[in-house]
Amino acid sequence: MKYSEFREREGFGLEDLIAFAYGNLVEDPPSDFDARLPAPPFLMVDRILSLKSQGRQGSIAAEQDIRMDAWYFQCHMPGDPVQPGCLCVDAVWQLLGFFCAWRGALGTGRALGCGEVSFNGQIRPFNKTVRYEIDVRRYSQLKESGASIVIGDGRVFVDNELIAEINQARTGVFKGIAYPDYPRRSLHSTGGIMRSRSVVRDPDPS
Repeated sequence: MKYSEFREREGFGLEDLIAFAYGNLVEDPPSDFDARLPAPPFLMVDRILSLKSQGRQGSIAAEQDIRMDAWYFQCHMPGDPVQPGCLCVDAVWQLLGFFCAWRGALGTGRALGCGEVSFNGQIRPFNKTVRYEIDVRRYSQLKESGASIVIGDGRVFVDNELIAEINQARTGVFKGIAYPDYPRRSLHSTGGIMRSRSVVRDPDPS
């Protein structure tokens, strides 16, 4: 699809999300359009039902189909299979990163953290559907660095029961940090502190 269509769409199916993960969803991407989703099996959503934006705020709704043979049920835990709660948090980060790209952020996405996380339920092999609902509290494009930051509060439902809340989840999109020539050793082949720490902080706390 064209970049203009990508920016206008409010929903995406699994084929779209996998194409985005491999970098071939948009046929005419602008320079520095390097954001990606994880590819399966680490892609934690099967469809984005709704993307909305109003000023610096917005909302996201997405779903994941539960598969009883999912990789995490095979190892977490033997004799007591349950989806790790951290994967719900990662799903919220994944969706916030996609929201940034959809809003026009250029660069590569990185999870930046979150506030309080609470669980009061679990996801088992014979559940059917997980739904993610995220209220985007603030989306910012930082002019000086070209980075973008998004902050959102997420709720996780399994078969329509609220089982988790992730508050103040933060994802950023930064230019010049991609590592496209893996597994070759190159400029970004080792990690550590991102040297431009200023790009991680939103100067406007409102």
